[in-house]
Amino acid sequence: MKHASTRATTSSPAPNLQQRVVRVLIAGQILGGIGMGATLSLGALLAAELSGSSAWSGMAATMSTLGAAIVAVPLARLAQARGRRVSLATGSLMAGAGAVLAIMSVSVDNFPLLLLALMLLGAGSATNLQARFAATDLASQRFRARDLSIVVWSTTIGAVLGPNLFGPGEALGATLGLPAMTGAFAFSLGATVAAAFVYALGLRPDPLLTALAARTTSVGIRRASGGLAILRGNTAARYAVVVIALSHATMVALMSMAPVHLRDHGATLTIVGLTISLHVAGMYALSPAFGALADRFGRLRVILGGQALLLGALGAAWLSDGSQGTMTVSLVLLGLGWSASVVAGSALVAEAVEIEDRSSLQGFSDLSMNAAGALGGAIAGPILALAGYSGLGLSAMALVAVVVVWSVIRLRATHRQ
Repeated sequence: MKHASTRATTSSPAPNLQQRVVRVLIAGQILGGIGMGATLSLGALLAAELSGSSAWSGMAATMSTLGAAIVAVPLARLAQARGRRVSLATGSLMAGAGAVLAIMSVSVDNFPLLLLALMLLGAGSATNLQARFAATDLASQRFRARDLSIVVWSTTIGAVLGPNLFGPGEALGATLGLPAMTGAFAFSLGATVAAAFVYALGLRPDPLLTALAARTTSVGIRRASGGLAILRGNTAARYAVVVIALSHATMVALMSMAPVHLRDHGATLTIVGLTISLHVAGMYALSPAFGALADRFGRLRVILGGQALLLGALGAAWLSDGSQGTMTVSLVLLGLGWSASVVAGSALVAEAVEIEDRSSLQGFSDLSMNAAGALGGAIAGPILALAGYSGLGLSAMALVAVVVVWSVIRLRATHRQ
């Protein structure tokens, strides 16, 4: 199935358009990364403060990833019907609305409203995830993982800058009369609205609609299948979706509890922001390298390498005693392992089916990814309260084991063919 689908898109119908699409996606991802990074750690801290218990802090990541899961399929369907331009702009504006509600929730000291705000902010994550697939719509097989990874990498700029806007955000918030720890949401609002304009104005003609039109002209087109129907009959698609989902759940579980763990051990808000910045840098900075490795040596080998990095991160978390140095090492490895696994897994998703089914599978993959992340974040809070951060790291090793075993089985099967 893989070879048939990649042959259909080996020659881009518009190589010059592909280059421009990637540039627009890079600009949108930078802005989206600022919107995401500026509030990444604040959600957990605000959840603990408004709820009155650190056990609820994991709900920040849970609600954000749940929101991303809820909108993943609708945004994918919108892309199929109206194109990436409309879908990505819509998701960005939803995230902007979430930033407004987050500020309001703190103003009125309303925890449920904060959870709703975090769900809407999750639409920004869903938008960023869909943008990586938009880079594959017109890409040739030879450079598919590379183009995807470049768009993933571009999030680094905004996502690393974002957590370091905590201090400036507080200054801006004081000037605007906003409640404490909400100033960064003002940056998030501005960045997501700007990203919406970049997508709406820059993605003309639309990459997905162009690819679908080229497919129709060359071989005709059939009605798109649903995500579940694709998974039932496509082993490669099932594997890719599970790899992405479990890798993301592992990352969210550890990352979502890191700010609380650091604060409990005396770290300042500035140190928390710096540590999360390094983690986010690990998530995105080396993604072009992982993309190039996936194109050169194969998706499965890069996925296994990513799982090894995740295992190293979990081992460091298991041995962590609250040391900021150990936590930093763990979170950087966590980001790198996530990057390798998701870049290679996403390339597999993109090439597992024909172009007319790609949006359906990508939407279901993002739904599964964020649902798994939401579950990981929800479980992480109680595990942290019961077994500490070390116990959380040990528990997450089971998820890595599942991916490693399945990857080894598939790699051996490939060698036998």
